[in-house]
Amino acid sequence: MSKPLLAGYQLRLGTGRERAILVNFMELTYQELFPEQNDFSHLAKTVKQYFSRETPLWWVTVADGKVSRKGSIITHPLPVGCLWMGNGVDQVNGDRYTYIFLLYVMPAHRRQGIGSALMQHAEAWARARGDRQLGLQVFQSNQVALNLYQRLGFRTQSLWMVKPLHRKY
Repeated sequence: MSKPLLAGYQLRLGTGRERAILVNFMELTYQELFPEQNDFSHLAKTVKQYFSRETPLWWVTVADGKVSRKGSIITHPLPVGCLWMGNGVDQVNGDRYTYIFLLYVMPAHRRQGIGSALMQHAEAWARARGDRQLGLQVFQSNQVALNLYQRLGFRTQSLWMVKPLHRKY
């Protein structure tokens, strides 16, 4: 069942049968951020490992999209955005918190408030289950996302650092 997200868009809870669409959205995210990379097949393993009933997924669709039913199969309109969340444990105080695995909006639907609305939905969901914080990881090069998260009150708690180890042949 869908509910309004903001003018012209609806939000609906995803199902386990939509794993392939979730992988596709993750691939779109990484292709935008790392266009020189050609293979993101490993993301399917990430989804397989983490996607479950405990890690809810919400899809954004255009409000006038039609839902159709053929027998027991329900076909939803193609999503234009998604929010996938799970659980984290704050390593400082041990509290469980809501962790955002993925927030993605298709380019043609950006700058219309969908990302902000999804983050407000995430915050409401986290509060309703008693969490005291939201957490996420964002790539340093993704300035648009950084601006959004900072505007919504997120702050940097730690920095994830990597050092490439090049093979010597």
